[in-house]
Amino acid sequence: GATTFSPNAPCTRAQIVTFLWRAAGSPTASGNNPFTDVAAGSYYYDSVQWAVAQGITAGTSATTFSPDATCTRGQAVTFLYRYEKSPTVSGNNSFTDVSHNAYYTNAVQWAVGKGVTAGTSTTTFSPNTICTRAQIVTFLYRDRAN
Repeated sequence: GATTFSPNAPCTRAQIVTFLWRAAGSPTASGNNPFTDVAAGSYYYDSVQWAVAQGITAGTSATTFSPDATCTRGQAVTFLYRYEKSPTVSGNNSFTDVSHNAYYTNAVQWAVGKGVTAGTSTTTFSPNTICTRAQIVTFLYRDRAN
């Protein structure tokens, strides 16, 4: 709303790409919209177009973005990692719930190494846990501060 942030509300895919797009200065996006669920004129239209053009996301299918789907911890750090142009990571993954071949493995390792976030315990990251709006903006703030 105009006067609330709803920090404990689940963050949607549309919201996280909008946060990233705004952090990048709300650049102009171009190209054709391949997503049937991203309507022209929606608050996230330009941010989705930009995120796809930047390689931050490709959507949930060739024709859908799923803007109202909640964003998980694994997705959040992956979007942020790709926003940072997928920097090289080193070291070992210490989380038992992050397999070596998961799409978010490097992103988790990068985010923890950079201090963007930590695990939910010493041995778990909880990549499938839904992120709140407060958690997402905290990740973004810590990324920008480091």
